Amino acid sequence: MSTDSQQPSDGAILPAVENHEAVLDGCYVRTAEALSISGAANDTDIMNALTKVREAQASAEPADMLEILARVMGTDEERLGSVIGKLSHSIASTMSPPAPSIPFASRLIAPSAFYESFDSVHVLGKLLLTPVLYAEDTDAIGVGSINPIAAATLSREIYKAVVKRFDIRPFMTVSTMEYESWAFLCRKHFELP
Repeated sequence: MSTDSQQPSDGAILPAVENHEAVLDGCYVRTAEALSISGAANDTDIMNALTKVREAQASAEPADMLEILARVMGTDEERLGSVIGKLSHSIASTMSPPAPSIPFASRLIAPSAFYESFDSVHVLGKLLLTPVLYAEDTDAIGVGSINPIAAATLSREIYKAVVKRFDIRPFMTVSTMEYESWAFLCRKHFELP
């Protein structure tokens, strides 16, 4: 699994970001850039998806750029998972190292105590549709999503929150998930319909 560096090279600790909107928009922009760089979709579809995900954000509705993009591209429901998987793989290929996929994510137990301890992380995870897959105390924490950039974004924010509260630098893992497992965990972790 990929570790995601959260500490600047000068050793300073980044402050926890309080503005979820800025974090979300940064994630959406980086996702759009990765999609364009990888050639996973044309720029018109990417911009349409970016507009729709920002509209959802403005309405405080959780939305994922890759799911929206797959729908903008005219993907029918039965092919949604495979198209999202290809988009996810394309984005992961732009990352160094690429976020690996974990097919067993839906079998992991929700880290309820972690979510209770870090309510703002839970809120951001819901907005990014990125569940925490495991939290071994605050020493090792893993997140996953269909969008590896969303997972990396939440990973950075968790890292900053844990450092700020406990002065512990957790080992963070970022992974991708297949669509059905991701949808199941989002419903389970974030009480979505």
